[in-house]
Amino acid sequence: MIRSDILGMNERNLSFVRPYNKKNATKLADNKLATKELLAKTGIPTPKLYGVIRSVKDWGEFDGKKLPANFVIKPNRGFGGEGILILRRSVKKEKFLKLPLGKREWVTGGGDILTYDQLQSHILDILDGSFSLQGLSDTAFIERRLTTHPIFKGYTKKGIPDIRIIVFNKVPVMAMLRLPTERSRGRANIAQGALGVGLDIDSGLTTTAMMKIPRRRMIERHPDTGQELAGLEIPDWDRILEMSIEVQIASGLGFLGVDIAIDKRHGPEILELNARSGLDIQVANLEGLAARLKRVKGLKVKSVERGVRIAKDLFGGDVERRVEEVSKREVIGSVEKVQFLDKEGQKKAEALAKIDTGADSTSIDQSLARKLGYGDILDLMETYELDPNLTDREAEREARNLADKLGQKDKRIVKVTYVRSAHGLTLRPYIKLRFNLSGIKIYSRVNITERGLLKYKMIVGKRDLKKFLVDIGKR
Repeated sequence: MIRSDILGMNERNLSFVRPYNKKNATKLADNKLATKELLAKTGIPTPKLYGVIRSVKDWGEFDGKKLPANFVIKPNRGFGGEGILILRRSVKKEKFLKLPLGKREWVTGGGDILTYDQLQSHILDILDGSFSLQGLSDTAFIERRLTTHPIFKGYTKKGIPDIRIIVFNKVPVMAMLRLPTERSRGRANIAQGALGVGLDIDSGLTTTAMMKIPRRRMIERHPDTGQELAGLEIPDWDRILEMSIEVQIASGLGFLGVDIAIDKRHGPEILELNARSGLDIQVANLEGLAARLKRVKGLKVKSVERGVRIAKDLFGGDVERRVEEVSKREVIGSVEKVQFLDKEGQKKAEALAKIDTGADSTSIDQSLARKLGYGDILDLMETYELDPNLTDREAEREARNLADKLGQKDKRIVKVTYVRSAHGLTLRPYIKLRFNLSGIKIYSRVNITERGLLKYKMIVGKRDLKKFLVDIGKR
């Protein structure tokens, strides 16, 4: 980063917060309930509100039995994520709902057990102002608990990841993904130990990553899961950018941070607004905010779509190159040309393959297998069949014994599995295969299956993708 490009707190406050954030708009951002009301009026998605508790009397009259098994409690004027409890039932739903309210227990985002008495104590602490900005009495509210989108599997063990976007003059200028950790106790708060991962504005791909606790440093993998952090493509990215601009227009804040989470069922939803957004986002992106803000200052942005287009044109970098430099892995698309190699490593055929991170292993069609010289193996397999009345354990044992037997006849056969269908039990051989993917030689165990009606004669599974990052938008 160039020093002059970095935005400091003083410059943020003097050059952007004060001139562009009017007092009424700032008060709105500091008031989560007022923000939720505004979002509801304008039709911008936000988690459903279950209840508001403004006083001890309200809590005494509140019917906790009407609450769902999982929910979130927040202080209205909380700061830095303090006072937020993300709760899920501690036992199966049927058993949980039969329990008297006073006997119910929940599991927090950090993995602790919370009793009903502790829940009540926490709400009273919120009302007393223990978590508010000025320490004044506050309001507690209860809202729907989000469910982690499956795209983040492996990127966090606890908690819900969220996305922070800095928006200025109707243009998203910088974004990062915040990933909870064991240290942050499931909270997507960098100051408490969460990770900040830079996002390319154009594509929504993750690039560089940092952590602040226990010491500030750049990282490549999630400390809890070992997952490579670069190269993840955020779903619904264009819609997320549009939402960040829509909420800026609705709030009247000229400079703000928008926090958005992606729910498994409901998609992107606004969590909250921040009129004094933190600046760690610059470290996560290895780029300064000041230079970007100055580039969009004074622009006439007439529509949400125009704001997104400007952001992508100005700040969409050569993310593929950056990801490859950081991860030391090749970026490939969802469909790639594969060259098949003979024993000497020379090309003998090629085919288009679908890159499928959802598949465990690589598979090829029977017609392609015959073309590559494995027809004799298929002919041999056709002489064997399994009794359809076998149990799964028996079928697995028979397939394993058959693999040992056939492996002695043809060393190219390394494994045999079975697939149960309406037609009975089908045997599927695994063979040794060498192929070239994006210039990298792969030595694999590939299963042969019937893919005749499908477009691609080969699927490359995740076991053979350890040297690659997959960009589904790459052509």
